[in-house]
Amino acid sequence: MNTKSKLVALGMVALSFALSGNVDAQKMKEKTVMVGGAAMYPSKNIVENAVNSKDHKTLVAAVKAAGLVETLQSAGPFTVFAPTDAAFAKLPAGTVENLVKPENKETLTKILTYHVLPGKYSSKQVWAAVKAGNGKAMMKTVAGEELTFWTKGKDLYITDAKGNEAKVTIADVNQSNGVIHVIDTVLLP
Repeated sequence: MNTKSKLVALGMVALSFALSGNVDAQKMKEKTVMVGGAAMYPSKNIVENAVNSKDHKTLVAAVKAAGLVETLQSAGPFTVFAPTDAAFAKLPAGTVENLVKPENKETLTKILTYHVLPGKYSSKQVWAAVKAGNGKAMMKTVAGEELTFWTKGKDLYITDAKGNEAKVTIADVNQSNGVIHVIDTVLLP
């Protein structure tokens, strides 16, 4: 290899490092939120971020079993109330294992879509709706049923159709196609 070829090759290597550094620098400039030990990047979609959270392995497995990965990678926007693994562990023994069976896909899909609002709603917007509703706000989910939102002190809560209450533990985890709010209880239609 002659000197000119070596310089061109060296320049290309340097350029590739510079470009990859710019991508890393761009991600470092993003306002990330830590969820399950992983940074959630606003430039990534809901699925791309959720798979990195150690606290959402059950949710990710359920989304895959329900065939909702493609939907949650689409443009959206969506507001997802994401139960943690600990939230799923509160369900009666065997519930999750039963729900992810192929014959229960329809039920699983209904439960998961009950955790999703069409559109992007920040916690500030939900709080404003609760205030405007004199202490509670009803919002229709993708599943077609409503969730009730309310506040207690500085905390935002959700009540499902069965009367279960979930607390938002991490709010406003922005995504390229919506927002995630982490919750401590699985919501049931």
